[in-house]
Amino acid sequence: MKVFVLDPINAKGIDFLRKEVDVVLWDDSAAGQWHDEADGVIVRGTTPLRADDFASAVRLKAVSKHGTGVDRIDLDAARRNGVRVMNTPGLNAEAVAEMTMTLALAAARRVPMIDRLLRSGQPVAREDFDGSRAGGAQGFWGKTVGIIGMGAIGRRVAAKWSAAFGMNVVWFDPFVPEAAGSDLEGERIDDLEQLLARVDLLSIHAPLTKETKGMIGAREIALMKNSAVLVSVARGGIVDEGALFDALSDGSLFGAALDVFEQEPPAADHPLFSIPSFVGTPHIAAGTIDSREYTSIVVARQLVDVLNGGEGANVLV
Repeated sequence: MKVFVLDPINAKGIDFLRKEVDVVLWDDSAAGQWHDEADGVIVRGTTPLRADDFASAVRLKAVSKHGTGVDRIDLDAARRNGVRVMNTPGLNAEAVAEMTMTLALAAARRVPMIDRLLRSGQPVAREDFDGSRAGGAQGFWGKTVGIIGMGAIGRRVAAKWSAAFGMNVVWFDPFVPEAAGSDLEGERIDDLEQLLARVDLLSIHAPLTKETKGMIGAREIALMKNSAVLVSVARGGIVDEGALFDALSDGSLFGAALDVFEQEPPAADHPLFSIPSFVGTPHIAAGTIDSREYTSIVVARQLVDVLNGGEGANVLV
């Protein structure tokens, strides 16, 4: 059996694969032949798998996705062609939750802005950032965080802000059953507009779907407090980047941080990078050494299981 790893994964997962199957890696000149030779494929978020890929991959039995999001995989086409697709939900939840808090605090306390000033040799007046003057750094203690998407990551983020910062948690997720919602941290709000008006920090953890694409645009941002911070580590396209640029430019939003963009990687001249109150990272929220090692082994193990006739795990189709 032959497995093609089309996107980079941690070496631990590759070592596991090589003990079980023939492996072709993303940087091998033979990687382009996967449609003809692959029994199994591993992808992360770079390589899309479209209808024509599944139609032409005559030997393909299974796809194992490193990570949760499958918006770049045509699941209907996989189903039509009898290909099993799996993902690895929840494995990187702690890493993403940690990065969510890192980005929020960086934006609220103006850390990147101050760092750039220091590195460039410009004078830094403490009073501009310590709250002595208007526009200084924001704190989160005892304030309100709004979570959009209460899956594995959203729940961890809610719990961490509540426990460590004494924040009031409100959340919006129409896909959480009513019975299950009562067991979750904080207050459920079924009206997104009401949630937006209340929060000091908006933390987005929803998948990219037809319903969520562009769900945070100019109208939604205008409902938020001028002192609020917006953070998204979910998927590019959920937040309207043009509307976010306008809000940060005119001061109607205190700060924002994105780990995800509509175009990835974002261009160096992306308008948001010209805004001092914006913090950007290149879709790395899930990336720690620990999480990458563990996820690479799981994504490899469940693929090999299916190729050996097993049921696999985390099966989507």
